Amino acid sequence: MEMLAPDFERTDLGTIEIAPEVIEVIAGLATVEVDGVAGMSGGLSSGIAELLGRKNLSKGVKVEVGQREAAVDVSIIVHYGRKIPEISTEIQRNVKRSIESMTGLNVVEVNVHIHDVHFKTSEKPEEEESHTRVR
Repeated sequence: MEMLAPDFERTDLGTIEIAPEVIEVIAGLATVEVDGVAGMSGGLSSGIAELLGRKNLSKGVKVEVGQREAAVDVSIIVHYGRKIPEISTEIQRNVKRSIESMTGLNVVEVNVHIHDVHFKTSEKPEEEESHTRVR
């Protein structure tokens, strides 16, 4: 696959360019839509995955864009207790479908990298913990 960036297409009226950053955002949104995804991961720095908010969706995505094809890598954090193979397959389907329907590009691969597991913490009000009874 010959990779060029940004993607462009010639029409009778001119050219249409799709910047790789646009594909990254589409892939990021399609990824976080999948149930079981806690968020995008900015990668492993000092051994700790960074959970990124919705503003930084493209930070956990890497794309290679050609004139007609794209390859995508997404880095995610999953919720504890969820089935990683099922989540990963759904991400692959959703990312492929979203990019292809919005851009017309053929997505040749979607690689899913799990960087961490997100645990739900039990939240107890501090007052209950620090309050002692006096009889």
